[in-house]
Amino acid sequence: MAVCGPNSLMWFRKSLRIHDNPALEYAAATNGGGGQSGCLYPVFVVDPHYMEPDPTAFSAGSGRAGLNRIRFLLESLVDLDCSLRKLGSRLLVLKGEPAEVLIRCLKKWDIKRLCFEHDTEPYYQALDIKVKDYASAAGVEIFSPVSHTLFNPADIIQKNGGRPPLTYQSFVKLAGHPSWASSPLSTTISWLPPVGNVGNSKISNVPTLKELGYEDIIQDESTPFRGGESVALERLRAAINDKEWVAKFEKPKGNPSAFLKPATTVLSPYLKFGCLSSRYFYQCIQEVQKNVKSHTLPPVSLLGQLLWRDFFYTVAYGTPHFDQMEGNRISKQIPWNVDDRLLAAWRDARTGFPWIDAIMVQLHKWGWMHHLARHSVACFLTRGDLFVHWEKGRDIFERLLIDSDWAINNGNWLWLSCSSFFYQYNRIYSPTSFGKKYDPNGDYIRHFLPILKDMPKEYIYEPWTAPLSIQTKANCIIGRDYPKPVVSHDTASKDCKRKLAEAYELNKKLNGSVSEQDLKFLRRKFEEYQQKGQQPESKKPKNL
Repeated sequence: MAVCGPNSLMWFRKSLRIHDNPALEYAAATNGGGGQSGCLYPVFVVDPHYMEPDPTAFSAGSGRAGLNRIRFLLESLVDLDCSLRKLGSRLLVLKGEPAEVLIRCLKKWDIKRLCFEHDTEPYYQALDIKVKDYASAAGVEIFSPVSHTLFNPADIIQKNGGRPPLTYQSFVKLAGHPSWASSPLSTTISWLPPVGNVGNSKISNVPTLKELGYEDIIQDESTPFRGGESVALERLRAAINDKEWVAKFEKPKGNPSAFLKPATTVLSPYLKFGCLSSRYFYQCIQEVQKNVKSHTLPPVSLLGQLLWRDFFYTVAYGTPHFDQMEGNRISKQIPWNVDDRLLAAWRDARTGFPWIDAIMVQLHKWGWMHHLARHSVACFLTRGDLFVHWEKGRDIFERLLIDSDWAINNGNWLWLSCSSFFYQYNRIYSPTSFGKKYDPNGDYIRHFLPILKDMPKEYIYEPWTAPLSIQTKANCIIGRDYPKPVVSHDTASKDCKRKLAEAYELNKKLNGSVSEQDLKFLRRKFEEYQQKGQQPESKKPKNL
């Protein structure tokens, strides 16, 4: 007869899956004495910080997340609950400040073992300290394995002498081959212990949007991507079955204007919420590569993309204030514009550049766009044209993307604004010619900006150049039906390039120790140039 073990609590946060979930396996099967758990309490806490409606936000959703991402999360939770029920369990949904809720549950349910996936985000790190402090003092065993990433960021940082590696190449060299990669991962669970008595705790099913306080919002087009482990594994199988595509995948390539059938796996939101294990994905790609004659290699291969993810996680974990410019030791200090008018035009798809605006409409409607499309709009907002602070763009992406991931989102904005990692600020994504390379007819623009659907292809990327007769025939008068460009790209990009050159020079001169006073001085200098209409000579930016 098996020894009855203690009660366990599995705290789901991002590991919203059954496959390759070490925390869930441990909670279900191990008590240190070889027997089964007593009861298992699978818990998800609806955190008002992320889920409570914010009527003051610029789009439907909470203070931190847009409706698309909240819906995706709820779908993922419904799918997880369904999987747990098939195993004789269920998801216990509670609401409140997570640390307080967890501590209350540990007390009420006589929990002796607390299991949850390790998380490197500052928000979760702070929560975990509160919960762990209580659990340790109360004699509760804690099991918090690293399974959201391929490597443990702390191990990489330790190998590098206490600091994160700041280049992809040095990261890959340090990281080597994952220790678990050669052994099969556990992808199924056949049984779970029963849920114990929850007493008078306020347990609910996974709430609907309406139950969370969101009104019925009619969207003419919403994200085509549904949340959940089941969908994630279907998408993974579809991608992996196309062995030639996996073998030939090359990151810089791919069509950012492809929307009916996106030119990527679109697995990023599933990795973000842990509906798909990055470790299992890694092994599936490895299996394909073993059975093909040749394949692309990191950094451009599909495997290389998973390594990029871990690279950003590691740098983010080891860099204080990674999500801001000030106090961030790896970020260039740059006197970005504070211009709410330009920021709003970019956010609301009113820049007058159809390629940029179509991408921003896709972001609002789908919560997702191709990585090269993200590059285009991020460059345009920051170092390419508008010279608006990357933190402002980051906040909007963080809210609207269904795959918004703290480490990756901040890492990419630091990169694309040339604040860190990448410094070739003269290489600018053209807001007109870049999209035209992929979609000369402008089908992507016509879909997401239907006001321009009848504009001839000769003018679709620069409709302000169309004669009035053409605009009239296309039922789109520029300046009335669709905005005029907020800037002249040629002038603005030269201006951005000059500002960055001066900011880089200042960072170099002061060895990175640039104060707010130094930035104010540089801003005044830029304003004087503008007032005098001076445009110092600079090399023409290279448009991509």
